[in-house]
Formats: sequence, C-alpha cells, structure tokens
Amino acid sequence: MIKIVLMMAQTVDGKIAKDKNHFANWTSKEDKKLFVSESKKHGVILMGENTFKTFPGPLPNRLNVVFSYSKEVSQVDNLKYVSGDPEEVLKELESLGYSSALLGGGANLNSLFLEKKLISEIVVSFEPKLFGQGLSIFSKACEVDLKLLELEKINEDAFYARYKLIYN
Repeated sequence: MIKIVLMMAQTVDGKIAKDKNHFANWTSKEDKKLFVSESKKHGVILMGENTFKTFPGPLPNRLNVVFSYSKEVSQVDNLKYVSGDPEEVLKELESLGYSSALLGGGANLNSLFLEKKLISEIVVSFEPKLFGQGLSIFSKACEVDLKLLELEKINEDAFYARYKLIYN
C-alpha cells in the first residue's frame, strides 16, 4: 500500500486554523518552503475540499487529489476530484506509479485516514502563534503512539517534528 505522510502546520496551542475557511497565510515562509519540498518529493497531495478552497489553485508540479462530496466539479491536468473510500483512491494512485502521498488536511480527512490506519508518518511544524480556539489536526478523538524520527528548527522561532505512527 502507498505510504501516507500527514503534514500540518499548527500553532503552539495546537490549532491548524481558526475555522474551515482560514487561509494558511499565518505560517512562516520557511514552513511554506518545507511544505513545497515535502509535497514535491511525494508528487501527490491529498486534501479535502475545504482545504483546497484555501489554496489559490492547484499546486503546480504535483497531482492535487481533492476529496469532495460534490458531483459537479471540473477536472484540470494536475487536479483530480475523488469521492469515496480512501483505500480505493490509494490503490488507483499506486496503479499510476505513486509510492507515497502527502496528506494535507483538513481535520475530517485526517481523521478518516487515521481511523483506517493509513497514515505512516506525521510531519508537524510548530509556528509561534496562539489562536486560543479553532481546528485541531484531527476532528475526532483518537489515541495513537508516536515515535520521534526527526526534529529540526526551521527559523529563529519555529521548528518541525517528524513522527512514525505506532498503531496498537
């Protein structure tokens, strides 16, 4: 099965956004560079429709796979709308030659992949901000052990951590 790496930026108080329409313009330029680098490495990014709407458009030089409930969606070269079972989508991506994919949210899609034990690693960048309330990485309660694989400072005030998920 294709390897899934979840990548999210969050505030120090654990929020990925203030609400589902919040643009990710609050993250540092170093976080954005890390996201571009990681997503290009995989060649494909998976995201929910609300997350995709916070982007200016499809990310260039990689396949953008958008999970959507809409039936009326346009298709362009590097943009693929899907609905249904994540495992079926991953099988299709594997048949297209992909060995890994980056999962870029949002919270509901992250939870769906976690419930199905499809996430191998999580990369979280911690930005020096507080929102007080908002969306978390996952929308549902969960409990999974993590093993730290990497920890690196990306600028004077922010860092990222890469974890392996240990499913029980």
